[in-house]
Amino acid sequence: MALITITQNFGGEGMAIAGKVADELGIELFDDRKLQSLVKASGIPSAEVSRFDEKAPGFLDQFMGHRPQVFLDMLESVIYEVARKGEGVIIGHGSQMLLRNFDCAFHVRVFSSDQKRVENMAAQLGLSRDAALKLVRKRDQEQTGFFNFAFHLEMDDPSLYDLIIHTQKLDIDSASSLIVQAARSESIRTCSLKALEAMDQLALEKKVHAALLKIGVHMNSIVVEVPARGTVHVYGISAGNQETQDIEAAVRGVPGVSKVVSRLAVLSGV
Repeated sequence: MALITITQNFGGEGMAIAGKVADELGIELFDDRKLQSLVKASGIPSAEVSRFDEKAPGFLDQFMGHRPQVFLDMLESVIYEVARKGEGVIIGHGSQMLLRNFDCAFHVRVFSSDQKRVENMAAQLGLSRDAALKLVRKRDQEQTGFFNFAFHLEMDDPSLYDLIIHTQKLDIDSASSLIVQAARSESIRTCSLKALEAMDQLALEKKVHAALLKIGVHMNSIVVEVPARGTVHVYGISAGNQETQDIEAAVRGVPGVSKVVSRLAVLSGV
């Protein structure tokens, strides 16, 4: 059992490495398409999901303009649900940050030189070298902006990773073999049930957050806790009895919720 996150810069060899690792270990690859399908299944409309691709042009501008916190909650929920399975290879999407305290995960950072990335994009997209360089620079800025906005962390912080690979020193086969070897070690394969249960509870908490945001609830006055599987506690202040009822109904409507404990106080004078 191995849960691996791989973080790369646009145009690098991280995706190719991730594919070989997943094939070698016989585990599922969670790339853009797979993660988007999982988010879509969680209730975000297809048209909105298609905008939230780390590699899409203007990614950050689009992200900021279309219910960013709702999408973040749903994305985090999906990452936690994948983590709950205890195995898989997750590409990007802040997975190394979301799972940085998850002792079952093995985090890998793949660096490719600017020269290599420009060559890759020029070949794949039929661009001139100058156009490919501008594209790489633009996507780097967008990716950095996304991580700063979403997680308030620097994606190149070495403390987020267990293994850092530079593809100028290691080719795709060598890099993937190194990750597979590490993933098969006993220290990586061992995962506690307590950690898996925590991911299950975090996933449900994020789903509830997203459900409340979608109905217009201001989360700065609401606290959501999931103390046990299927049980959700809601605390805080609502604007009135109708909002209290709406909140409770939204929480009950989230898949996986079996019990709701509501301790909402109505704002005096409303």
